[in-house]
Formats: sequence, structure tokens, C-alpha cells
Amino acid sequence: MTTDTKQFSLSYLLLTVTFVVCLIVANLTEIKTVDLGYFTITAGVIVFPISYIINDCVVEVYGLARARMMIWIGFFMSLAVALMLQVAIMLPGGADWSADSQMSMVNVYGAVPRIMAASFTAFLVGSMINAWVMSKMKQKRPEGTAALGYRAILSTLLGEGADSLLFFPIAFGGVLPVSTIVSLIVTQALLKTLYEVLILPVTLRVIAFFKKMEIAAVS
Repeated sequence: MTTDTKQFSLSYLLLTVTFVVCLIVANLTEIKTVDLGYFTITAGVIVFPISYIINDCVVEVYGLARARMMIWIGFFMSLAVALMLQVAIMLPGGADWSADSQMSMVNVYGAVPRIMAASFTAFLVGSMINAWVMSKMKQKRPEGTAALGYRAILSTLLGEGADSLLFFPIAFGGVLPVSTIVSLIVTQALLKTLYEVLILPVTLRVIAFFKKMEIAAVS
């Protein structure tokens, strides 16, 4: 494994890039709420769980330190996107840029700073909890597919639970009814964890694949 070296493998860099892209896309789509039968979710749910799966994979293959580094990279790249969006909004429009176009841009991306602030807080706490739980459980019971699946699901449930508890009150407090916010918290945490359960066979294969890649790279 490359965990104990200062050199970054291509596979780790690819996972980190994918993690950052998923996080940014989730933040940009999180402003939209979607009714799903009796429940309300946000559009970001379609991509955000992937970041937790990648988080699990990085902890399992590369260790907690590398996972924390990836999380901080995601944090600062998301912050950069939020700042650049606000600069883009403030720039004077050209001759073909109408007032309606400017208003549409403000309506869509104007809420991004609040969403990003909520996401930054929730993301850091949720991702760090997910990575820490995954790492600690691995130390106690490191081997076996069942053990890996169990810690992946439990770490996601705790991480997603903390994420949702922080994100929705900060992002939508005073904007959406309290009942809707509570529904979002419960629904998002459960759906994202269910997503982890359903895609667990893929997660296990991905982890095994990257482990083989790292072993081959150092052999």
C-alpha cells in the first residue's frame, strides 16, 4: 500500500477528483427540493451518496489520514466554486445579457452561499465522522467481507445522520416549514443509507479493485 509514503498514486488522485466533482455537483443541485411520494428530498441526493462511498473506499484502502486530506481538498474546492459564482454574479453583463437573465442567475446561484455554508459545516462533520467510524471499526475487526459491509453501512448512517441534522436547519431554516425540514432530515439520511446498502456489492468490488491496484503498484 502507499498509505505510509508521501507519494500519491494515480488511483488515489482519481478517487479524490471524483469525490470533489460529486461534492460540487451535489452543492449546486441541493437548492432544489423534490417531492417523492409522501417524502421531500433534495436533488443533490442523486450524487451526494457517491462521495460517502468514495470516502469509505479511501479509508479502507489508503487510511484515515488520506481520507481527511481528500475531505479538506473537497472543502476548499467547493469554497472556491462558491466564491467564483458570486464574482460571476457581480460582474456587469454584456449587451446581450438581459435583466431577466441576470435575475435568473441570481435566483439560481444567489442561494448558493447559504447552501454552501450549510454544506461546508455538514460535510466536514459528516465526512469526518464517516471516515473516523470506518477507521476505528476496521482496527477492531479488520478482515472479512461481512465486517467491511457492516462498517461501511454503519459509518454512512452516522455520517449522513450528522450531515442532515446540520445541513437542513442551516440551509432552509426560515425558508421552509419546520415539518418539511424534519422530513428532509429523516428522509435524506435514510435514503442515502439505503443507497449505500443497495450499492454495497459495487462498493466492495471497487475497494477490492483499488486494493489490488495498490498492491500491484508497490510489488
